[in-house]
Amino acid sequence: MIRDMTLSISPGDRLVIVGPNGAGKTTLLRCLYGAVSPTEGRVLLNGLDIRQLSPLDIARRVAVVVQETPAAFPFTVEDVVMTGRIPWRKALVSNRATDRAKAHHAMEHLNLMGMEKRFYGTLSGGEKQRVLVARALAQEPQLLILDEPSNHLDIRNQLEILDLLKGLGITIITTLHDINLAAGFATKAAILRHGQMTAFGEPSDVLTPKHIADAFDVKAHAHAIDHGAGHHFSFALNV
Repeated sequence: MIRDMTLSISPGDRLVIVGPNGAGKTTLLRCLYGAVSPTEGRVLLNGLDIRQLSPLDIARRVAVVVQETPAAFPFTVEDVVMTGRIPWRKALVSNRATDRAKAHHAMEHLNLMGMEKRFYGTLSGGEKQRVLVARALAQEPQLLILDEPSNHLDIRNQLEILDLLKGLGITIITTLHDINLAAGFATKAAILRHGQMTAFGEPSDVLTPKHIADAFDVKAHAHAIDHGAGHHFSFALNV
């Protein structure tokens, strides 16, 4: 259950939501893209109540990348990315040339050209994540929502996927476990704990040792990085 939350972001913002397991992060995301409806309150997208929008209208405005991956059918990279064009088809009839051009444009953004005929199931974890983001981008969304996009990726792939996301220039809401990655990616940040939002705003105001320590029940320290590059957080158990 999540409750007592108010937040607002502007076009082009990158909102990162952090918090311990079970804090309600995924539930909040599901509310934001209309998978579940809040019993009280509203979710507005460009001033429109998302509950008043059809699933098709939502799919044309919001793209979602969740932690589950497509089933292990023999789909190529291009096949997977092309599914992002489904919301724009009329009566299940598609303009194949237009859809392919937009899918290829999305793949170019994610450095996937040259891999379009490879089978999705043969890809590495980092490559699969880039394909899923390309599929979302092919939807031409106003808002991109991601649930732990760096999960199960090695350090290089974590940095690479977040750098690619940052370069898209669209509005993004994502959850992240890694506080240091969150601090480097976010233009807005929120902390959840026990289903409530305990902090929201500029990352420098939200991702502080005190807020992090309170949310995760750990000791948190911020260490200045040379040349004004911000801070690096370290953590220890409360003993």
